[in-house]
Amino acid sequence: MSAGHDDEQRRAPVMRDVARLAGVSHQTVSRVLNGSPLVSTESRARVEAAVRQLGYRRHASARALASRQTMNIGVVSVGTWQYGPSMLLFSITEAAREAGYATSLMTLAHTGRPSIQAALDHLTGDSVDGIIILAPLTAAATTVEGMSVGVPLVMFEPGVDNGTTLVGIDEALGARLATRHLLELGHRTVHQVGGPDGWLGAEARIRGWRAELAAGRRVTHEVVTGDWSSQSGYAAGRVLADDADVTAVFVANDQMALGLLKALAEADVRVPEDVSVVGFDDIPEARYYDPALTTVRMDFAEVGRRCFERLLHLIRDKYLEPVAPVRPELVVRASTAPPRR
Repeated sequence: MSAGHDDEQRRAPVMRDVARLAGVSHQTVSRVLNGSPLVSTESRARVEAAVRQLGYRRHASARALASRQTMNIGVVSVGTWQYGPSMLLFSITEAAREAGYATSLMTLAHTGRPSIQAALDHLTGDSVDGIIILAPLTAAATTVEGMSVGVPLVMFEPGVDNGTTLVGIDEALGARLATRHLLELGHRTVHQVGGPDGWLGAEARIRGWRAELAAGRRVTHEVVTGDWSSQSGYAAGRVLADDADVTAVFVANDQMALGLLKALAEADVRVPEDVSVVGFDDIPEARYYDPALTTVRMDFAEVGRRCFERLLHLIRDKYLEPVAPVRPELVVRASTAPPRR
């Protein structure tokens, strides 16, 4: 028997060994070890059995793991044409580069299980040390759960952050801040132009908006749904411009807000004198809208850094200390004002 084979047999088990034996993802193992409630009873039992069988101990394999690294991480992304995912991807690749890691990117046109599994298989076939999944769609996040990957895994899920392997921004809070700002200005209620169905961010922004209106005992109107584009915001604006009772609108992203502003201007509805408008994301162009857009700033750069830092901790088999979610920030500009009396 070769010395190399002896070394392999003697090495301490690592988290990926537990994942492989239990037939679950590295993320699921991390959740069990960190006491997360977001694990099924069956998966928890399999992970705990694998831990006992392998004699796994946290931190035991840091030095052994280091010698096996490829210094390459994989990123699986959906919706890179959107501002948020594109900024996340840039931030992740920059953080990886600064740490000496290369990045392999797989973009998905579809979020079905075969498509995601094929992307993960391709990346693990390239021997990446870990994978980050940017999963802004409900279907993608649901599909990944329970998949066996075999390498450390971190996910970005809008509106979700468990402090360890799931990273996100408190988008429901951002929606509450936007809605609260308009109510505190004196508006009786706030309408919303929301994002498309199936997007986690759109769902979180609707939850936060509804919660703030409910807390203030205000009327909640039906969401006017867009598709994140300025064109869909323009269409929504034409609908809302015809309703004289509309004095305040929360728009689920800044691109749709741009289209809304144009539609209101064409209908001779003044912003903010007749209707106040708040966007979401704080894209670089938002301050140059006419009028400058009040919006909710999302620190995508910080989220990208956190995704990579957490993945790096998992790659090195280090314990992930839970941290608070990234908080959004309301940026007040010229598109909001008290309603006309």
